[in-house]
Amino acid sequence: MLAILSPAKSLNTNLSVSYSNTTTPQFLEQATKLAEMMRRLSPSELASLMKLSDKLSALNAARFEEWKPNHDVDGLSPAIFAFDGDVYRGLDAQTLDARALARLADRVRILSGLYGLLRPFDALRPYRLEMGTKLKGETIQSLPDFWKANVTNALNDLLIGGPLINLASNEYFAAVDLKSIEAPVISPVFKDLKNGDYKVISFYAKRARGLMARFIVETDARSADDLYGFDYGGYKFAPAFSRPDAPCFVRDPEAR
Repeated sequence: MLAILSPAKSLNTNLSVSYSNTTTPQFLEQATKLAEMMRRLSPSELASLMKLSDKLSALNAARFEEWKPNHDVDGLSPAIFAFDGDVYRGLDAQTLDARALARLADRVRILSGLYGLLRPFDALRPYRLEMGTKLKGETIQSLPDFWKANVTNALNDLLIGGPLINLASNEYFAAVDLKSIEAPVISPVFKDLKNGDYKVISFYAKRARGLMARFIVETDARSADDLYGFDYGGYKFAPAFSRPDAPCFVRDPEAR
């Protein structure tokens, strides 16, 4: 079993954990090409391209200006601790024990607009480049197309006898060639009760994706059936709302 996550827009630059065993991202050559393209853009061009404020566009222009291919250096944070969005608050990797962290390294990957596919403990340089960014160049029509072959091949190399658990957003999952994945793809759905109906509420669903990743590595889940036991955060499996490729988990307000 392998689970994939989206990254987070925000980064934690004041980490309270120390982790020295970082790994090097697999697709640094491609990432360097993208970083060089971004470096050529002015802050105002970045603001227009990525819909950023003046402050954020200046920050990210500086980040790309300082970006270097060398990732085997001190001071770079592992991706799983650096990303700081709702998914990662649900996962809460800093509180996993050593056994769960080892499973995390083996069974979770993070899709990235800049890096393509990250292992949890890959060192990363601070950046912002969402997969949906309309970046075009002589050899790039879109970021999903740029990454699709490399990402899909890398996932297939890891998928041996188990399903791919899609915990990523549609924006990032577009970088995966679904027709070429050599394993069942399962995309869990998380719904909360609101106004009498169970609905996907973005904030809660993002956090639930992180909770599901945590459940997988803490319980050593290996099959689709193992996912049905997911009960973190007050969720429970709902067969009536589920399909084999889209198990649904629901939660009532009092369980939050």
